[in-house]
Amino acid sequence: MVLAAGFGTRMRPLTEQMPKPLVPVAGKPLIDHVLDRLADAGVERAVVNMHHLADQIERHLAGRGKPQIAISDERGMLLGTGGGVVKALPLLGGEPFLHMNSDTIWREGAKPNLRRLAEVFDPAAMDVLLLLAPAAGSIGYDGRGDFLMAPDGRLTARGERATAPFVFAGAAILAPRLFDDAPAGEFPLTALFARAAQAGRLYGLALEGQWMHVGTPEAIALAERALQAGAK
Repeated sequence: MVLAAGFGTRMRPLTEQMPKPLVPVAGKPLIDHVLDRLADAGVERAVVNMHHLADQIERHLAGRGKPQIAISDERGMLLGTGGGVVKALPLLGGEPFLHMNSDTIWREGAKPNLRRLAEVFDPAAMDVLLLLAPAAGSIGYDGRGDFLMAPDGRLTARGERATAPFVFAGAAILAPRLFDDAPAGEFPLTALFARAAQAGRLYGLALEGQWMHVGTPEAIALAERALQAGAK
């Protein structure tokens, strides 16, 4: 599943007339960076949700061949990152699935990170496996991090006033059971991550390569320079 329904408020003024997933970076819309990564990993079908300026996204996706696109239409409602997945579950099936933000970009290391996620995910032990980037050294990120990671990969969220070495890089594998007894309507996916952490079923995998946080207009140039440097 690819999340593409948000308003992209931090990317204004670009997102006043264009949805954030269509903002170009290095000559390609953000969502195509993500869908190309999925296609390279062998994903044949992707569910994309949409709300803000949804018609533009739908027209753009109509021109794609791989992966095959299914639309989860949220034009009439605002469901948040958690409620959006709940609505799309009938399209996703009963098996664990890849979950991607539509604005995540990274340069790969020696082995593709989505394949690494798939190899590490253990449904017997995990409800969530997050791809994590270092809070220090990631392009365009200046926050205090999201998680601490134990040697076995188990995650603990940072405290309110603390810092943490890892930040969620916008890609994960989720088990459908994560959404058992989920709230109705709009809610954030982080609420279910917290519940999984309490049960000891929230895990992380450190990204190999370099992650780029493209959250603002200013961050676009930083990401483009990093991609250009990696292509040399």
